[in-house]
Amino acid sequence: MTIKEAQLKVDQWIKSYGVRYFNELTNLALLVEEVGEVSRIIARKYGEQSYKKSDETTNLSDELADVLFVLICIANQTGIDLEEALALNLEKKTARDNQRHIENPRLQSS
Repeated sequence: MTIKEAQLKVDQWIKSYGVRYFNELTNLALLVEEVGEVSRIIARKYGEQSYKKSDETTNLSDELADVLFVLICIANQTGIDLEEALALNLEKKTARDNQRHIENPRLQSS
């Protein structure tokens, strides 16, 4: 599915099951909450924190999908075409950083 198709599917889901979009501030709070859930999983799976009993059923792919869903909601309700925004962002990063990371000795293989 393309990003544009994902934006349409989320919009259809909201209109069919969600009644309406939450306001932008509520969606921002939800986005932060979902990113926190991703952080919790990564800190336990790849970091040094230990798992709690309640962490045993967590699923990183599901939590990342939650982040994407809310991000798409915010884009939809603010009129942003994420495909276009990402393309422009990649152009900006390429023009600005086309040598920066390549020349960074910290990123070179040891």
